[in-house]
Amino acid sequence: MHLPVRVGAVLLAAALLLAGCDAPSQQAGEEIRISSVPGVAIDRPQFPDPQVSVPGMVDGLAGDGLTGYLAQPVTWTACGTLECAEVLAPLDYADPSARAVTLSMARRPATKKPRLGTLFVNPGGPGGSGKSLVNSFDAQGLEQYDIVGWDPRGTGDSTPVVCFGASQTDALNNLDASPDTEAERLALIQGAYEFGKSCWEHSGVLLEHISTIETARDLDLLRRLLGDSELHYLGYSYGTQIGATYAELFPQHTGRLVLDAAVNITDNDDVIQAMGFDLALGNFASWCAENSCSLGGTKQAVLDAVTGLFDRLDAAPLRAGARTLTQSLAVTGVAAMLYGGTDAWPTLVSMILAAQNGNGKGLLIAADSLNSRDDSGSYGSLFYSLPAINCLDTDTESGVLDADGVWSDDERKAPIFGTYFGPAYTCALWPVRPSLQLHIRGAGAKPIVVIGGTGDNATPYQQAVDMAKQLDSGVLVTYVGEGHGSYGGKSDCVDQIVVDYLVEGTVPKNGVRCS
Repeated sequence: MHLPVRVGAVLLAAALLLAGCDAPSQQAGEEIRISSVPGVAIDRPQFPDPQVSVPGMVDGLAGDGLTGYLAQPVTWTACGTLECAEVLAPLDYADPSARAVTLSMARRPATKKPRLGTLFVNPGGPGGSGKSLVNSFDAQGLEQYDIVGWDPRGTGDSTPVVCFGASQTDALNNLDASPDTEAERLALIQGAYEFGKSCWEHSGVLLEHISTIETARDLDLLRRLLGDSELHYLGYSYGTQIGATYAELFPQHTGRLVLDAAVNITDNDDVIQAMGFDLALGNFASWCAENSCSLGGTKQAVLDAVTGLFDRLDAAPLRAGARTLTQSLAVTGVAAMLYGGTDAWPTLVSMILAAQNGNGKGLLIAADSLNSRDDSGSYGSLFYSLPAINCLDTDTESGVLDADGVWSDDERKAPIFGTYFGPAYTCALWPVRPSLQLHIRGAGAKPIVVIGGTGDNATPYQQAVDMAKQLDSGVLVTYVGEGHGSYGGKSDCVDQIVVDYLVEGTVPKNGVRCS
């Protein structure tokens, strides 16, 4: 899925989720205070504690430190074709006995012997459901492991972040994410402010305790509760940040880690997510032109057709049944299709052609899939937890004017998606201060296999190169191909490397390339 940090321009897979809004009107007398000088004032507002009751948050377990939590029984019960269980974890690891959050897991038990223990899996996001991933996870060759996925704190069935309702979220997504006028810019700022305020009013102090560091500590608690001496783990996209963070915090318990579609764990922001989307769209355009796809006879002609559609929708949104395909939703829809790699390209051609001819339903459905919106109009927790986790993990407290400046830089780095993703106002106006940030090296950890795809749209390949280099024991595996994520049926070469490492402990040669 996606990646950390910016909503609208730099988030990992699902960073597009807040790509526009039309928020509820501001309460009378309420003023959004925006800093007048970049980097000087912090725009993140502060609100009184709403004292809200959050589903899944309960009294903490008594005992010294984590003793009460480590004494919990793990009771697995049938849930469809899998087994499920729930345990408690401290809301605040600095004060474990005060309050607790509920963590929900799903397990596919090992079917071959000798059993190798637990393989934890995470699909990314942040906010993707690890429980759901267990159902679809390709476990061929890994049958000696119990495959366990969990919904990280703040997501899914694990004490999820709650914000305002579906109709308000629809309105949020109808704003112009790349404002052309001051009125559109102010509306986008207003929308980001109202969104953050609603999340605080519905989730309260939970928003202060859903950082990746706390999720990594939860993962170690789960490891201990399931009786594993080491953590074996496979994470995609944002899941690579969870795995790398675990290696930094618990190197002595780090077993075999595979981090696929690596995110940026460095302090260098030269490579942004929008560059991955621009690259993927360019690769699509080249294929399209070479295969006479009706969008254009050259790569540039195809790109012009796509951006021309975006620009026309900015001036005249397209009716799509009872709804409207706006420019921002069309951008989200095209971005969503790029996750699927070459297999999705023919469908993307059909969707663009249909929109050119007045039918925007295809792109709207694609946008809904990335926005975690179902057919009934309800939104999944991913939409709300993604910005909540990203903004807590953001290592800066710069404000709205800084976001404007970053957007200008993004447009230079990625002229298409860097432009249409727009400025990242959500974190600039988020009602919670950032959490502690780590410089991640994983010193003392066993070899960590880092996989990057050369055509990955959501996590640019250079981020995998940089992660493997920064991790003391990082080993780089390159997939030469398209789409987000590499393990699980795209490449026999990648799949064999991953299985050999997880099962036999065979460390691949650093820099090996697969197609």
